[in-house]
Amino acid sequence: MTHPVTFAIPGDAVAKGRPRMTRTGRAFTPARTVNAEAFVRMAAVEAMAGQPPLDGPVRLVMRAITVPAASWSQKRQAIALAGGERPTKRPDLDNQLKLITDAINGIVYRDDCQICEVRASKCYGPQAVTVVTVEAITP
Repeated sequence: MTHPVTFAIPGDAVAKGRPRMTRTGRAFTPARTVNAEAFVRMAAVEAMAGQPPLDGPVRLVMRAITVPAASWSQKRQAIALAGGERPTKRPDLDNQLKLITDAINGIVYRDDCQICEVRASKCYGPQAVTVVTVEAITP
């Protein structure tokens, strides 16, 4: 039986940026996306601790935790931290998820086509961090 792989990416979540075009028509990935993917890959490699990528169908759970705005009243911050308010600001959850799934491709699982189940959420917390868990789905 394979154990779940869990790792945390500290800091604000980053969304996968759209490819940009140069004036000559050459496409490139924005530097912020390249750097964020490298950081996620590093966390995934560390979590795998030399284990081979998972085979077969997998479930991916991603929780992006962000800090309430400092400009909010203490009452509103407390409500947000207690789960009474959820983040509805950018970055978009699906773009955050895309960056994660692309970055850990070939590290945690062999190919992202193995992802058969996803649960992703955004919430408020005392520290900005994204927590990712990947586990094999057994029949």
